[in-house]
Amino acid sequence: MKITWQKNDAKEVTLKNFLLRQGVSQRLYGKIKKGYGTVYLDGVKTAVPVLLPKKVELTLELPPDPPEEHVAPSFAPITILYEDEHWIVVDKPAGLTSVPGPSNQTDTLVNRVKGYLITKKDGTQTPRIITRLDRYTSGVVLFAKHSFGQTLLAKQKAMLDKRYLALVFGKVTPEHGLIEEPLGRLADSFCYGVVSDGKPAKTEYWVKGHAHGTSLVAVKLHTGRTHQIRVHFSANGHPLLGDKLYGGSQELIARQALHAQKLDFIDPFTAKKMTFEAPLPPDMQTLIEHLEL
Repeated sequence: MKITWQKNDAKEVTLKNFLLRQGVSQRLYGKIKKGYGTVYLDGVKTAVPVLLPKKVELTLELPPDPPEEHVAPSFAPITILYEDEHWIVVDKPAGLTSVPGPSNQTDTLVNRVKGYLITKKDGTQTPRIITRLDRYTSGVVLFAKHSFGQTLLAKQKAMLDKRYLALVFGKVTPEHGLIEEPLGRLADSFCYGVVSDGKPAKTEYWVKGHAHGTSLVAVKLHTGRTHQIRVHFSANGHPLLGDKLYGGSQELIARQALHAQKLDFIDPFTAKKMTFEAPLPPDMQTLIEHLEL
C-alpha cells in the first residue's frame, strides 16, 4: 500500500511532525523509524528520520496487514456500492449480521467482504468495518481495506454523516426535532434504554410524511450508541414498525423498518467528500407505497 502527499508549505519540518499531522499515530511512526515500511522523497528512497524540505512529494509505502486467520472467508454474494484501494462500501441486506460473534462465525458481512477480496485477488484480506449495522437493519456499510485507513477515519469518526430512513408508529411531532436522552444497557437484559447515568446520545429527525397511524422519518445520528434510533423513538412513544425488541408491531413488516440510506465522509487520503447511497430494500419500499407515504 502506498500513500502520497504533496508538501507545499514554506517551512522545513521533520518527517515525524509531518506524518503526525497527516494522521499517522505515534505508534506507527515508531515502527516506521525501526524499518517498517519505506519512505520516498520525490520518488527516492530515504532514511528515517529526515528533515523535509519546503516542497517535496512524500510517499509512504506500508506492507499489507497480516491476514486475520481467525476470520473465515464466506463466498456468499454481496452488493458493492463503491471500491478503491482504501475503501469498500457495501449495501448490507436485512438479516445479515455485520461482524462475527458467538452465534455466527462464518457468514457475516465481514466474512463475505473477506471472501470477496480473496476472490478478486486484491492482496488484502483484513477488511476493517467502520460503520456496523444491527442484523435486521439494511443499508450502507463502510469498510477500510487496511488498518491505516481505519485509524485515519477513527480520528474523524464524529464527522461521518450517517442518514437513515425509518417507519415508526404514530404521528411524530414536531416535524423536525432532536432527541437528546442518555442511553445505557438495561440490567439483566439485552435491551438498551434511556437511563440517567447512560452515555450522551443525540438523534436528529425530519418527518417526511404521516399516514394510517405511521410516520416516515429521515434520521441523522450525531452519536453512535447501540440501538440508538430504535431506543430513542421507542422511548418517545414511536417504536419502529417491526421492532419486536422495543415494542414495535410486526403486523406490517417482520423486521425493524430501518435503512441506512446515505453516508458522507471526507476521504483522509484525498480530502474529497465521499457520498454513498443505498436504495430502499423491497420490503420497506413496498410498505411505504402501501401506506401511501
